[in-house]
Amino acid sequence: MSLRIFFVFLMFATTVDVSAQKPIVGAERTWEYVPKLRNKRVGLVVNQTSVIGKTHLVDSLMKLNISIQSIFAPEHGFRGTADAGAHIDNSFDSKTKLPILSLYGSKHAPNDADLKGMDVLVFDIQDVGCRFYTFISTLHYVMEACSKNHVELIVLDRPNPNGMYVDGPVLQKGFESFVGVDPIPVLYGMTIGEYGLMVKGEQWIANADSLKMTVVKCSNYTHKTKYTLPVKPSPNLPNSQAITLYPSLCYFEGTNVSVGRGTNFPFQVVGSPYYDSVSALFSFVPKPKDGAKEPFLLSKKCFGFDLRKNKTAGVNLFFVIKMYKGFRDKSKFFLANNFFDKLIGTDVVRKMIVDGKTEAEIRQTWQKDLVAFKIIRQKYLIYE
Repeated sequence: MSLRIFFVFLMFATTVDVSAQKPIVGAERTWEYVPKLRNKRVGLVVNQTSVIGKTHLVDSLMKLNISIQSIFAPEHGFRGTADAGAHIDNSFDSKTKLPILSLYGSKHAPNDADLKGMDVLVFDIQDVGCRFYTFISTLHYVMEACSKNHVELIVLDRPNPNGMYVDGPVLQKGFESFVGVDPIPVLYGMTIGEYGLMVKGEQWIANADSLKMTVVKCSNYTHKTKYTLPVKPSPNLPNSQAITLYPSLCYFEGTNVSVGRGTNFPFQVVGSPYYDSVSALFSFVPKPKDGAKEPFLLSKKCFGFDLRKNKTAGVNLFFVIKMYKGFRDKSKFFLANNFFDKLIGTDVVRKMIVDGKTEAEIRQTWQKDLVAFKIIRQKYLIYE
């Protein structure tokens, strides 16, 4: 190579915009974690998003002669086709004949028998950055189980498509559930690997100090990176628009309003038979579909709004407030099981909506807690 060509190359190499490069997920960085799996008995917490390119992590590791003992499946199952909230049973993978143990059925974490004789557990699941998206709850309980049973945990990190936002109420005491385990806001602006570091560092699990955990980080990624998921993270988040709207629409799951489950555009529309049809701009009828075999408000005509071209991002309460105001019988807007409160992490928001408060007034109630969380969060960020 001539000196001139070398300097041209050097100038190009030092001016490449890293943010424009495609992110490389933790699972692709096999040289960092495969050596740690050799001659070990390995378990995998994976689903349909656990891929290296187009090849599932299970298949990749088996080709490398890694001794996989069990697959642990979260909500929606190993293949990611089960309905939200549907009980997942233990089974066997038809391709590999490996046992699949459910973490979304009778238990939320591997028990002592599941981990007996296991050396390492690998966690590789795509997150979307929302507290009520249950895969981070699964990670929390997996971490606790690994700590108790002295099993090493390796988290293969993946980008957070909502990673540029920190917003929404911080989960309040008394509102913990599987859709909210730890005291974090709705949008926490961390990858699932960073979140795991925070759970350990803040000792939100028992015996956190005894847990041996490694995060295999992504490369070519910052929290400002716009990332389009190569695989649907769950049946009812089919595209980037649904994932972006999810932090603003999921609360409707605690109301008598459909978010479009049972249509071709879930989490991109809202509507209800009980909403004022005159002021509605759109209507749809939920019908049985894969991932929504018995959708809420099945076969009922729902009046509301089409948000497929809406540019909303972060946490936006505008849609909830608007639907509440247009509800014919407001006493039936929120479900009696108070699931709305569990999703948003507090009862303050629901009470303020009922009292007619504005979104700006409601948002003000969580700002102090958000500032405190950001200080904690900063300690565990591994990306710019």
